Amino acid sequence: MSLADILKTVYSNLKSNKGRSVLSILGIVIGVASVVIIISAGAGAQGLILNQIKSVGSNVINIMPGKSEEKGPPVAVMGVIVTTLTRDDAEAIKREIPQVENVSGSVRGSAAVKHKEKTIDTTFVGVSSDYLAVRDAKVSSGRFFTKDEEETMARTAILGSAVKNNLFGEDESPIGKKIKIKKENFTVIGVMEERGVIAFQNEDDQILIPLKTAQKLLLGINHISSIVVKISDADFLGSTKTEIADLLRNRHKIEDPSDDDFTIRDLQQALDALTAITDALKFFLAGIAAISLIVGGIGIMNIMLISVTERTREIGLRKALGATNKGILFQFLLETIIVSLAGGILGIAAGIITTFLISIAARYLGYDWNFLISIASIILAVSVSAIVGLVFGLWPAYQAAKKEPIEALRYE
Repeated sequence: MSLADILKTVYSNLKSNKGRSVLSILGIVIGVASVVIIISAGAGAQGLILNQIKSVGSNVINIMPGKSEEKGPPVAVMGVIVTTLTRDDAEAIKREIPQVENVSGSVRGSAAVKHKEKTIDTTFVGVSSDYLAVRDAKVSSGRFFTKDEEETMARTAILGSAVKNNLFGEDESPIGKKIKIKKENFTVIGVMEERGVIAFQNEDDQILIPLKTAQKLLLGINHISSIVVKISDADFLGSTKTEIADLLRNRHKIEDPSDDDFTIRDLQQALDALTAITDALKFFLAGIAAISLIVGGIGIMNIMLISVTERTREIGLRKALGATNKGILFQFLLETIIVSLAGGILGIAAGIITTFLISIAARYLGYDWNFLISIASIILAVSVSAIVGLVFGLWPAYQAAKKEPIEALRYE
């Protein structure tokens, strides 16, 4: 039989058993679509994560409380409360290391915020007076608090643009107005420029207050959650990290570096760690999704076994007319591969469409998400589809090829 004849036969068999055929091929479609979605959407998510980190800047060093492995996340990131960093540590870093330009410690909490009869739930962040310089942020109206206001625990607040709109509306100026955070009165002195989502935090949906005020008045703590250090030149990154580590060990009375109670990371380390984590997660999930291809392959094998039974007389007639066992084997094997590849193509189309919809939804939610289709995922999906067709088509093809012509012609 020619390839055209085989294609006609495949189409005829699928058409004669539409329901059974669709359900069987569906396993291949779902498996291939899942692989494409996970790898492609994973690439988009990975790009989002890396862009978020890059937006912080190459001359920025992050210090987190708690020890971590060289390529692992700090324990504080995992939700464990660690109290080893203080405001004094942040001030000592700025004071004693020459190449450090600005330092900002921070703490974070959630609270109900009220203005007159309007109440919203949002995040308040206690930061140092160097916050604007460290984060390359700007105030759109009003001003930021000063070092003196931070030291004297001033009850001043700078609103994110979303908080300002939710509490005061778009037209009313909040400058000089009073708000309540955890039932404590604060005076609004500024509104931040719109920044969107950075490092997975919505910068517009938060209120900035002096670090000491947040610690003592709202949270009742002495420690801080992180320290962000901005240095004068990225070329000093390595030496500055070493100096910071030595300074903190001296302040915390640590003699053995293996006993460090802090983690120092720069941008490249964060990029490398997150890239390794997201790659591993992406391919692990793709492997799980590929299991459904096995289910689809079993379904296709079921179709072909039934087809072999239904076409027994056809097989007998072809053998009587001179068809060889190899010819019969090749025909049924090729039919299975074609069916599997058809499911693979449909799966690729479904995966691309779904990935596109995911990117639209992510952008609608404010994330800088790129629509990326991984060529590797498409090649993998097509290859796996063909292999599934080959592997699961061998048994039905063998069953067809071994039939004796006389017995096949007698089959009713």
